[in-house]
Amino acid sequence: MEQKLKFRYDRDGDILHIDKCLPYAAQESQELGDEVVARLNPNTGEVENLEVLFFSTRLLRTEMFELPVAAELRLPKSEGA
Repeated sequence: MEQKLKFRYDRDGDILHIDKCLPYAAQESQELGDEVVARLNPNTGEVENLEVLFFSTRLLRTEMFELPVAAELRLPKSEGA
């Protein structure tokens, strides 16, 4: 099932949330380095959410910021197709 990514910014916590689904208590968390946390499906190990901590400070850096995950991006299929 294709899932769209949703981006939310928590200004108080300075965290960028990248979500395929809403976070839930059973998810496992794994620190990926560089203040990025992955929330994983407990059954499949699939990354369902990413949390980028201290996000606003990254915008002030001069170097490129890369997420330590592999991604396959494509346009969603139209519902009528």
